[in-house]
Amino acid sequence: MNIEEKEKLKIEIAKRLIKTEEQVKELKELTKPIEPDCAIGRVSRMDAINNKSINDAALRKKLIQQEGLKAALENIYNDDFGKCLICGKDIQMGRILIMPESRKCIECSRRN
Repeated sequence: MNIEEKEKLKIEIAKRLIKTEEQVKELKELTKPIEPDCAIGRVSRMDAINNKSINDAALRKKLIQQEGLKAALENIYNDDFGKCLICGKDIQMGRILIMPESRKCIECSRRN
């Protein structure tokens, strides 16, 4: 990957990081504890608890993605950026564009 490609990728990663940070903020709001003194019915409370657990899982996933994007931005100019951690081959450009935080090529990610 040449410098020009890395610059374009850096811009794309920065955009995704901003979007991910916004999504994390929204999910943090949705995962606040449910007050037991709220005047909602039992079924509504169960729905709220279920929705909270779904949002908790989505938040965990977004936080992992956020950390991966930050790491990709920090390491984009390293010589090993875009190289698979397992086999050492170049990660496919399409995969890097879709998942810049990915550290494995498609073949190695399928095996593990």
